[in-house]
Amino acid sequence: MSRVEIDPYSILGVSTHSSIEEVKAAYRRAARRLHPDVNSSPGAKLQFQDITAAHEILSDPTRRQSYDEQVVRRKAKQEGEYYFSLRVTPSKRTVARLQEPQVVYLLAEVLPDPRARKTGPKREARVNLTLVLDHSNSMNGTRLEKVKVAAHQIIDHLSDHDILSVIGFNDRAEVIIPATAVKDKAALKAKISMMVASGGTEIFQGLEAGVGQNRRFLAPKLVNHVILLTDGNTYGDDQACVELAHSASKVGIGISAMGLGQEWNDEFLDELASITGGTSSYIKSASEVVKFLNDHVRNLSDAFAERIQISIAPDPDVLLESAFKLMPQPQPLQTDQGTIPLGSLQANRTVSALFQIQLPADMQIGFRSLARLMVVGDILDNTVQQYQTLSDVSLEVMDNPPIEDPPISILDALGKLTLYRMQERAQAALSAGDVEEATRRLENLATRLLAMGESELATEAMSEAKRVAHTSAFSDSGRKTLKYQTRHLLAGPTFEDA
Repeated sequence: MSRVEIDPYSILGVSTHSSIEEVKAAYRRAARRLHPDVNSSPGAKLQFQDITAAHEILSDPTRRQSYDEQVVRRKAKQEGEYYFSLRVTPSKRTVARLQEPQVVYLLAEVLPDPRARKTGPKREARVNLTLVLDHSNSMNGTRLEKVKVAAHQIIDHLSDHDILSVIGFNDRAEVIIPATAVKDKAALKAKISMMVASGGTEIFQGLEAGVGQNRRFLAPKLVNHVILLTDGNTYGDDQACVELAHSASKVGIGISAMGLGQEWNDEFLDELASITGGTSSYIKSASEVVKFLNDHVRNLSDAFAERIQISIAPDPDVLLESAFKLMPQPQPLQTDQGTIPLGSLQANRTVSALFQIQLPADMQIGFRSLARLMVVGDILDNTVQQYQTLSDVSLEVMDNPPIEDPPISILDALGKLTLYRMQERAQAALSAGDVEEATRRLENLATRLLAMGESELATEAMSEAKRVAHTSAFSDSGRKTLKYQTRHLLAGPTFEDA
């Protein structure tokens, strides 16, 4: 995906009336934090490219005048267009000076323009949707029939302005519906109905064909998305799938992955989804397929902005330890690239992520910068779709800071994230051969879930604790249930629900 056209004034944090000296001073301040010679984080490298480009524009009088004239013309055309905003909340505003590192959390929320949810009739985005459907032998019977029902309902939901393609795969791929406008719905459904189960499972074959079909109508005004549904493991082509996901992400195609039953690799599907800003889901039984697929497609159709990406550039002495997407679909995030894809932003809910960062020991007393966060994305209804916003976060270091309660939003997120981490640590303990520790963690998880009123999930955790104690192993169903259901607890309400 191409980089968004930068606003050099906001990138450098200077006004449109700033002098050349003020521009250069702002550039030097940013470079001291973000230059690759002093800051090795991927986000800093990416943002340094932007501040360098901004400095080149604003320090050259001719280029600056040309940019300013372009902005005036653009604003005349864009009057009243939509925006999104970035709100970053730290877990602490003041921290103590300690002789050891300490952890702080940043809650980053991308908020849609309030006008977008007050525009009367529900708006719908145009989608360029590709379904990549497993029809190997293991899908025979109820599973494949439910997938067909779901695909038929999706076709009913789509409009003739939407684009649909469908790939069926087993150990090879078949283009069942080439990318086309959804007009002759009866004919499209008939092609879906002809799918039969046979063969093995090779996901790369299907995914490659699916991305290829999606590329045919790839456009910035569309929600370009591939949904992969499988009930099996793929063998030998995992890395090829990961590389394909990276290339899809670069051109703005999201991939969501849904695992049906127990015989599929959740870590692999999680990775595919995380790379592109999509989601990964566990469909426990065939009876749930129709709801899962239809809900997901409806969410795509509700997009206000698409291809939302965030980059975080911690200061050189600050370490980004982890990132987790909280809303609307909770998901661990990969932080080894310059940008972190977050997917779609709907008009009636935020997109939010929680960042865990480590502060250095022996910080100087006083105010200090912490991290710089930037969000870019395409607002689908705007004339010029690309939009960006940024936030520079700082805090105060004191010898004796006042007692400060973390914001409720962060406390709530951390409390629920702890449940997800508890099942992760139980799995890690079992992998290390510590059955007793794994059992203890699962029992503690069951207690916490029960206290929250999640009695059904608490029963699942206690059942797995007993199983682990007696057999030294999770059940496939129980492990995936605990993983995905504790993750799902992190999802918050829409604006309409709140």
